[in-house]
Amino acid sequence: MTLTDPFRESARLTAVQTPVIPIVTQWMAETPGTISLGQGMVAYGPPDAAMQAARQFPQSSDEHRYGRVEGLPELVDIFEAKLAAENHIRVQPHSRTVITAGSNLGFMNAVLAIADPGDEFIFPLPYYFNHCMAVTMANCRTVGVRTLPDYQLDLDAIARAITPRTRAVVTCSPNNPTGAVYSEMSLRAVNDLCRERGVFHIHDEAYEYFTYDNTVNFSPGSIDGAEAHTISLYSLSKGYGMASWRIGFMVIPELLWPAVNKIQDTLLICTPQISQRVAIAAMQIGSSYPRTHAARIGALRPRVHAALTDPSVPCETADVHGAFYHFVRVRTSMDSMRLAERLVREHKVAVIPGDAFGVTDVCAMRVSFGALDEATVDEGLGRLTRGLREIC
Repeated sequence: MTLTDPFRESARLTAVQTPVIPIVTQWMAETPGTISLGQGMVAYGPPDAAMQAARQFPQSSDEHRYGRVEGLPELVDIFEAKLAAENHIRVQPHSRTVITAGSNLGFMNAVLAIADPGDEFIFPLPYYFNHCMAVTMANCRTVGVRTLPDYQLDLDAIARAITPRTRAVVTCSPNNPTGAVYSEMSLRAVNDLCRERGVFHIHDEAYEYFTYDNTVNFSPGSIDGAEAHTISLYSLSKGYGMASWRIGFMVIPELLWPAVNKIQDTLLICTPQISQRVAIAAMQIGSSYPRTHAARIGALRPRVHAALTDPSVPCETADVHGAFYHFVRVRTSMDSMRLAERLVREHKVAVIPGDAFGVTDVCAMRVSFGALDEATVDEGLGRLTRGLREIC
């Protein structure tokens, strides 16, 4: 700090990329009538029973007080039963569930718990931008590694990227931002590599219910012996339509609990009890709720893919089978932020620029169709494809 600049922002935060969603949201606010193919949200909300639980809160004065750092035991039990039935993960006795205010907080907890300044985290490219931001905030380093042309994992590239400073390999499947679903074979290989090289495997399953064409989601936390080095992240934001309620879960090795307890108690104290009560009611409905909605969203996927692969549209995208995204490479010399802004201001359609996901060698963008329906999908795609033809 210099005498001429006593109130500067910390260098650590200066190095963090500016959040891209608020930028795009501001462009949209300045351009009324814009259709969003940007932020990763669904159009539906929680089950009716969950909203009834919200209306009945609180049921006692205790629910106005601080709760347990790791969350309500009732919700922990429901989630661990879900893990056993759906993900084939047995949590106890060598691992532990922690309820977090969204899975982004779970990821931040994990980074702070396992890394020191200067340590490295390996990310297949493109990566989820909030993960990268968390790593940078912790004074650590993001190491991006290439993926295969269909965005599947390149195991050799990951292995070559591991150094003595590596603390974790981070995977997200079904993937944000590409929509790729990693195969069981490749996730097993990554998990084995992490165990052999003495690094953690952090795996994000926020989109676990959004798989199509008989593609199966695999949880590496279910691998025998994985509990000692695997951190699994889950969220109710997507499948249960609970983005604003901020409910996520992390499954961590038991040895990390003292560290995560310190971090979450400092950052959050406890996840809001009203959100946990809503989550209990939602999860008691069961996975039929998210699966039904995921099937509806999946029915839009062929139309999105067909529009983006039309020969007259100057872009390419892989045929992927998960989440509700396409990561599109555009044939233009324009940078992705400029293209995204022009699409909003000139064609009233919003996407997220590829720069935010670590892709800077080509112009790219993430297209989200999770919040669309029959009334908006064709209009949104029409605006996007027309805009790409005219601008590029």
